[in-house]
Parts: sequence; structure tokens; C-alpha cells
Amino acid sequence: MIGKLANRVVWLAAGLVALGLVACGGSSDGPPTTKAPDYRAALANAPKPLAKLYAQGDILLPGGPDAFRAQLDALHGYPVVVNKWASWCGPCREEFPYLQRLSARFGKRVAFLGVDADDSEAAARTFLGEFPLPYPSYSDPDQDISRLVGATPGFPATTFYDASGERVFVKQGQYVSQADLAADIRRYAIGS
Repeated sequence: MIGKLANRVVWLAAGLVALGLVACGGSSDGPPTTKAPDYRAALANAPKPLAKLYAQGDILLPGGPDAFRAQLDALHGYPVVVNKWASWCGPCREEFPYLQRLSARFGKRVAFLGVDADDSEAAARTFLGEFPLPYPSYSDPDQDISRLVGATPGFPATTFYDASGERVFVKQGQYVSQADLAADIRRYAIGS
């Protein structure tokens, strides 16, 4: 009787762990890593507007929607991927390694921007220390930029702009695999 009860407890615990992985956005790409790519090598010789953007990697920029719009205008001619995140967001932590790797892979053709919403600056800086990015993020404490890019209050969200600056797609929620995010970058940003 005790042996059967112990087996049930083990199976119940395993089921709860599996359910937790699904609920928190676990993916088939394996556990996320925080080791960032070599951005300097990956983005060497990027076009001047993109190189200027990537010179601000890991910086939290102020300025709200006006500064964000000005940045989008400065990137005219390049598709842009905007990711809304927060340091306290578990699914954002799961997704960030995909953004790290794919910004290094596509960053010479596509601009990447972050929007750190509903977060404290200190926590966001700590988070970026764990998950360094080659691109800046705009501070968005009241989600004004989030509304501008078409993101709902939920986290994360990824918005795609074409080279003419038109918003073409908003993905609400986490990308559960790097392959899914790469496919959307190809579909909505690169167009192939």
C-alpha cells in the first residue's frame, strides 16, 4: 500500500512539473541559455543606421512614444522587430535567448528594438546584465509605447514593421521556439 502511494506521489509530481513547463512556456529548443553571441563579430560591417542602433546595446532609453517614433523614423528603409518585455516576466526570460541569437543572425538586415514595460529601471538593468542584447530598449513604465506598437497589456509581445515603417504583424505572447520566431522574422521582416 505504501509503495503504491509513493508511486502515485512520484507520478503526480512528474505531472505537475510537466504541466508547469507547459504553463510557463517551456520549449523543445532545450533550456534557455544566457550566454550571448559575439555581437561585435556577428554585426561587424552592419549598415550605418543599424550600426548606430547597435552602438546602444543594453541601454535603457528614455523619451516615451516621441523618442520611440523618432527611432523608427531613423530606421526607415529597414524592417524592425520590436520586443516588449519586463524583467519580472517568466515567458520573457524563456524567449530572450532566441532574441539574442536571432538579432545576431539577422541584425545586418533587420533592426531590433526592445520595450521594457511596467518595470523598474534597476530590475531591468539587472535583467539585461543576465541577458545582454546588441540593441537598446525603451523604458515604458506606463505602457504608452506598448500601445503605440499594438501590444496588449500582457507579456511578452513582438511587433514587426516593414522597411517602409508600416506595422505588419503583432505576436501577443511568448514564442515557444527559436524556429517560430525566426520564421516570423523571415515572413514579416525579411519577406522570404
